[in-house]
Amino acid sequence: MHTIDATNGKLGRIATQAAKLLIGKDKTDFIKNAIVGEKVTIINASKMSITEKKVKTDTHARYSGYPGGLTKETFDKVIAKKGYGELLKRAVSGMLPKNKLRTKFLLNLTITE
Repeated sequence: MHTIDATNGKLGRIATQAAKLLIGKDKTDFIKNAIVGEKVTIINASKMSITEKKVKTDTHARYSGYPGGLTKETFDKVIAKKGYGELLKRAVSGMLPKNKLRTKFLLNLTITE
């Protein structure tokens, strides 16, 4: 079990550190097709260092697969709806391998505001 303190940390740095621990890249018995990593807890997510410009301009996009199904949300809207934890969860999810293990990796991640 690893604990990462997000106080005054950058979003991407915290997310890469968490993704590396979830995948198990720091272990000597690392295997690509198995879950070797441990549980990761990120605390103080609301005290992360995010600039005002990034909050207003950067977006997260989702695509439903249908024509016209692209929806974009700015960081500001995501924080208002679901909080800072959702930003971190999406960032970590984007850094994990895009296969059927991704959801299992994310079950080992807990984020507290």
